[in-house]
Amino acid sequence: MAAAEKHDVFQAIADPTRRQVLKLLSEKERPISEIAAHFPVSRTAIAKHLQILSEAELVIGRKAGREKLYRLHPEPLRELQDWLSYYERFWSNKLSILKHIVENEE
Repeated sequence: MAAAEKHDVFQAIADPTRRQVLKLLSEKERPISEIAAHFPVSRTAIAKHLQILSEAELVIGRKAGREKLYRLHPEPLRELQDWLSYYERFWSNKLSILKHIVENEE
């Protein structure tokens, strides 16, 4: 994958480890060592997860001395919220119609 290629937000959050990383970063900015301490995988594996999240623009990293600190960048999550809202309205409407049909049959 080219460095400039952007990851899809949906693919980025498909992995449970990456979702947990996002949850950790929603609390505060953290260095990779602190993030990795929460998982039974290597620091290298966490670095790869952070790279995918960075490519999806869900996290932003910045240098602070010798460390790199990561923080949540929640704006791309709006895409997910919009998608979920559409289906929430869709199914709410379908269930209302079904309820109306069932109640009128009785």
